[in-house]
Amino acid sequence: MVRDEFLKLSPAEQRAALEQYRQQQGIVFMGAQDQFYNPDVAMDAQPSMITASNSGIPAFLSTFVDPKLIEILVQPMKAAIIVGDEVKKGDWTTDTAMFPVIESTGQVNAYGDYAEGGSSGANSNFPQRQSFLYQTFTRWGERELEKAGLARIDWAARQNIASALTLNKFQNKTYFFGVSGLQNYGLLNDPSLSAALTPATKAAGGIAWSKATGLEVYADIQALYAQLQVQMPGLVELDSSMTLAMSPGSEVYLTNTTQYNVNVSDMLKKNFPNLKVETAPEYATGSGNLVQLIVDEYEGQRTASCAFNEKMRAHPVIIDSSSFKQKKSQGTWGTVIFRPGFISQMLGV
Repeated sequence: MVRDEFLKLSPAEQRAALEQYRQQQGIVFMGAQDQFYNPDVAMDAQPSMITASNSGIPAFLSTFVDPKLIEILVQPMKAAIIVGDEVKKGDWTTDTAMFPVIESTGQVNAYGDYAEGGSSGANSNFPQRQSFLYQTFTRWGERELEKAGLARIDWAARQNIASALTLNKFQNKTYFFGVSGLQNYGLLNDPSLSAALTPATKAAGGIAWSKATGLEVYADIQALYAQLQVQMPGLVELDSSMTLAMSPGSEVYLTNTTQYNVNVSDMLKKNFPNLKVETAPEYATGSGNLVQLIVDEYEGQRTASCAFNEKMRAHPVIIDSSSFKQKKSQGTWGTVIFRPGFISQMLGV
């Protein structure tokens, strides 16, 4: 059939003729033939559309994914910085640690050529601490890795980063608070610490540092130093290396000024030349803000040490059918305070 004869046929006759032709030629369109031929649509004008109305492209084609990952921040881990020392004691097989304490003893008598009075000796104690081992797992699957890779995320590496952070956050917590149920104590709750002082401002007028003058805040810090002299008389001096530890919120009030427009921080620098101020969120306790004045060391012996018996033990990677997992573990002794008399504290600032 020639073109002119085909165009003279009605639409129904044209479809029938096309169907007969396709069958003769072995052409099958699987029911979609109406999309390829529509006699109601002219070649020079289109009164209606076959496809859905659209004026754009898929949104993901115009979406930019920044390759730089933005880390969600966590509170700083400051225990080891405040104490000034973090050491390894034993290993992961060690359950108990002993810290021998030696004390010289003696007495004198009046001299006599044949007198045998007077004696000197030593006394020893063996305080103990118990370790606590803890662990975490990382897990990742093959398809999970591939899908994260589409977003340019190294999923296995991020799992490892998260495991290290999880372990270290707990380690920092034990350095402050120890582990309940064990002879494992922290910098803030060791039973050998002296009782906390009450701020003079709060005792007198019921106010805390937030409403105190610079002189009142400075007087409370002076009280902490005076308490050190009571506990360790003559062993602490104004130029001793010391750390003033408090919450970030309390540090704000070191800017409180006196009537002479001198703030607390300036007075501390002048009168305690080797004093450094450190902050940690853990000093904001449920009973109020805590402040500690710590003598860093005396005659080469640290006042306290943050101690661990294992720091990041990575166990073997276990391969499953289409996934992987790995255990990581650490161990802690908490904070071992060798000379608690070199720490004074005040609660409620």
